[in-house]
Amino acid sequence: MHSTARTRLRIAGALATVLVAAGIAAGPAAQAGDRPHRQPTLADLAERHGRYLGSATDNPELTDTAYTDVLGHEFDMITPGNGMKWYATEPQQGVFDWTAGDEIVDLARSHHQRVRAHTLVWHSQLPDWLTSRTWTADELRAVLKHHIQTEVRHYRGTVYSWDVVNEAFNEDGTYRETLFYTTLGPGYIADALRWAHEADPHAKLYLNDYNIEAVGPKSDAYYALARQLRAQRVPLDGIGLQAHLALQYGYPASLEDNLRRFSRLGLDTALTEVDVRMQLPATEDKLARQADWYRDMTEACLAVRRCVGITIWDYTDKYSWIPAFFPGEGAALPWDEQLAPKPAYYAIRDALD
Repeated sequence: MHSTARTRLRIAGALATVLVAAGIAAGPAAQAGDRPHRQPTLADLAERHGRYLGSATDNPELTDTAYTDVLGHEFDMITPGNGMKWYATEPQQGVFDWTAGDEIVDLARSHHQRVRAHTLVWHSQLPDWLTSRTWTADELRAVLKHHIQTEVRHYRGTVYSWDVVNEAFNEDGTYRETLFYTTLGPGYIADALRWAHEADPHAKLYLNDYNIEAVGPKSDAYYALARQLRAQRVPLDGIGLQAHLALQYGYPASLEDNLRRFSRLGLDTALTEVDVRMQLPATEDKLARQADWYRDMTEACLAVRRCVGITIWDYTDKYSWIPAFFPGEGAALPWDEQLAPKPAYYAIRDALD
């Protein structure tokens, strides 16, 4: 049966699944007053494969208790969307603020979840004090090392991994000309990894980027860099493929092959910021195709032993970043704006189960 047809059949059974997820068993056992059977969560199903299933979150939405109930129940890995970025953690030079990051770490701990920490070095969301002046190489190197090591030491022992350097390459595989690259050269990446490792030898260290899901110039650049770093014994543990996909641009058919080639370098991989946006309005056909993509991504990760897990870039359309950045697009996540599961949710379950 075609996967879209399977999705539509699965939608027909969605109500029963929702009832079970809510703790209401269907059939004679429930009528007889037996104790309801708890449906395994997405994280439960992923754990059976030795994987995690996570969600990003952000501090402003943590007052939404209906939202945090699902966040704390369905997932076993949390990524702070903004609270650990440079602008939030070092708003003034040498003055650190851990409020936002700590709140999410504490929330994760209260639900027995782990944390993918995001992100130490990125060209965006930098504080004004860093971007508003010119630095010598020695000055910026000292600033970068101090920021990385102070933040990693603060969270030492409390996070699973770090996205150490985020979005270092252009689409054609050339280095992005960031403040760090233009001042320090490409060696800033190896330095950042070494400094992070010194500060927390037990955290997994990743390079992370978008549009590297398929084999192509940008993912080739990461492959070449990763091979070079491994040869130099730089502490790199994994490659994060963000997987911000859009129906109108097509599915990255070489995803599984791409995951495998990074694995052959001795690296973990993870799908780190998954969403699948569409041009609005959402239709039954678009939602079914979206569900197929979520299923296919999940199955690709399960097929590659060193693909360690999947993180959805916040689980609900209610808090998606997409509409603000891509006008006319949205409906990108497995739960809708009312926190109701969509076909994509059942497709992920199907792949994991």
